[in-house]
Amino acid sequence: MTDVLYDAGTHLDASAFATLLVEERDDRFRVQLHRPEVRNAIDQQMVDELHQVCAYLERTPKILILSGTFADPVTGAKAVFASGADIAQLRERRRDDALAGINSGIFDRIAKLPMPVIAALDGFVLGGGAELAYAADFRIGTDAVRMGNPETNLGILAAAGATWRLKELVGEPLAKHILLAGKVLTGQECLATGLITQLASPDGLLDAAHALADTIAAQDPLAVRITKSVFHAPREAHPVINTLAQGMLFESQAKFDRMQAFLDRKKK
Repeated sequence: MTDVLYDAGTHLDASAFATLLVEERDDRFRVQLHRPEVRNAIDQQMVDELHQVCAYLERTPKILILSGTFADPVTGAKAVFASGADIAQLRERRRDDALAGINSGIFDRIAKLPMPVIAALDGFVLGGGAELAYAADFRIGTDAVRMGNPETNLGILAAAGATWRLKELVGEPLAKHILLAGKVLTGQECLATGLITQLASPDGLLDAAHALADTIAAQDPLAVRITKSVFHAPREAHPVINTLAQGMLFESQAKFDRMQAFLDRKKK
């Protein structure tokens, strides 16, 4: 893995990436998967570059928006989030590569980022691409989304999160249909099952993701970070962890400022 590269303003150096297009704002960081020639298949270089993004966002917590390649009416290129892992590389991997957890490691790191992760989905969201989307906190999509895990048809299993995240997201019966029978969900089916929480037009997809990011950014950042951590804590850690986390927040200046502003508005 290469070192994280920063520019003079301590931002990530966008020119350092070959498989990602990145855009940074004060409260959010947008990453566009960019290997359109292979439908954004996730290869080792993309994994390494996503680790760079995570390392930065762990030090500088911001909302992360993940997207794929958008449709291009001029060239006729279709939208795609990610068609899966790079099969050419996957074909050559052996037992030790599997035990290294190459994709599961990066997806788990993305899931554990301090601030929420929003996946803006269009077109194919398959295999490893679907597992990347499952790792996000929010998924927004279009009618053109086709999401599923065809790994068993390739003689392997979906080992980068789908076997447990998908069951939590959509329930055991549908998860088994996707994982064992290769069912691919449409955008409407994803919405009906809660796998996607909102459908947008292809032209409005990124705007919808930014609108959700705006809503999150309007909250107190520390409260959002701690709530996300507590939400994902093991069941046996509750309610003790909730009490301790609340104790931290009760001492924050934002709590006093925001509550006073609320009381002041009520007086008007």
